[in-house]
Amino acid sequence: MSKHSAVPFLRRRSTVAAAAVGAAAALGTGLTLSNVFATTTAAPKVVLPTANATFDYQIGAAYTPAKGVTAVSRDRSAKPAKGLYNVCYVNAFQAQPDALSWWEKKYPDLILRDKNNRPVIDEDWDEALLDTSTADKRTRLAKVVGEWVDGCAKSGFQAVEPDNLDSYDRSGGRLTKAHNAAFAKLLADRAHAAGLAIGQKNTADLLSDRTKIGFDFAVAEECGQYNECGDFAKAYSNRVFVIEYEDSGFKRACAGFGTKLSIVQRDLDVTARGSDDYVFRTC
Repeated sequence: MSKHSAVPFLRRRSTVAAAAVGAAAALGTGLTLSNVFATTTAAPKVVLPTANATFDYQIGAAYTPAKGVTAVSRDRSAKPAKGLYNVCYVNAFQAQPDALSWWEKKYPDLILRDKNNRPVIDEDWDEALLDTSTADKRTRLAKVVGEWVDGCAKSGFQAVEPDNLDSYDRSGGRLTKAHNAAFAKLLADRAHAAGLAIGQKNTADLLSDRTKIGFDFAVAEECGQYNECGDFAKAYSNRVFVIEYEDSGFKRACAGFGTKLSIVQRDLDVTARGSDDYVFRTC
């Protein structure tokens, strides 16, 4: 998982249609149920990304994309890049460090905890894991994260990538693949209802569950480094955004899949152009 920015947690609230009330009112005036449902607004069309697009990964900071870039991923707090295919980054399975107090205040029981009631922490990024272990908690989490997904759509993004799908690997056995897959299914349904494609973020162990969950494409960090690009490419018909951080992984990804997948090398902190650490290379 790449390092990502700290972002505000309050987003625009989605508008919820009172369908049952509308149906009752229509029946009261003599309309049939078929008439009611015939006037229901269809879900927005989901647009899938193009394979082998020139891609930039900007979740650390947004900046003007280089000439020729046709797809970009940005944090949900940023604006989409005009005229490009935009993927919205959402930290869906963990809480960023500066947001932990917000979670503790609003939803303390949705934080995964150890036997001493302390948050279980992803030590690499100092992020508390969210608790996807029960259907009730997944439903409540989906309401919170779902508003962020709706916010991505309202901002003008075409897709969303929910990060830390593999949080079960860092849970000390408290979470399972099945728990996270079930939560991801709720997010996929929410994304599709909002007209967004949804990407599987890493986690090759869940490739076999992609159709059941509802993933449309993949965002694969360091699949070249770990020899996983072929698995993602096959699963998603080459609709894969690849981010490499090491020269060796970038070279391997380009050599094997440079004409098939959307591959970029970025610096680990995904900084903006002008930074001393800035790296941006495509095959």
